[in-house]
Amino acid sequence: MKLNRIQLEKKVHSAVFDLIKEKNYVAPVDVLIRMAVLTDKDHKEWRFGRIPYLEKACNINLGKLSFVMKEIRAFAKHIGLRESFTVYNRWGVKGKSIPLRFSKSGDSRIEKAYSTHFVKYRTDDP
Repeated sequence: MKLNRIQLEKKVHSAVFDLIKEKNYVAPVDVLIRMAVLTDKDHKEWRFGRIPYLEKACNINLGKLSFVMKEIRAFAKHIGLRESFTVYNRWGVKGKSIPLRFSKSGDSRIEKAYSTHFVKYRTDDP
């Protein structure tokens, strides 16, 4: 995907607006899927633990991916959404929760950024 930062920014904003209208919250993973950075198939493979970390399945380089993640957070704050931490566990495992990894490094700040959703304060907000 050959997009410059301005194009990426526009795609992030569009995805965030669409997701807020549809779901009343924004998850970075959903934004990546909406932007075609991550396929639904690869997302499911990661959720079942068949891909070791989410960034491996994304089709843009880490620099652009980092920019997208920062832009999601900045834009969500700009439009008044609040943060909500969410735990991502592997699907298909009975009896115990196995946390999923988002990044190769496993850095706690990166992991938290991917697992933070952004929600409206009230559902009647525009």
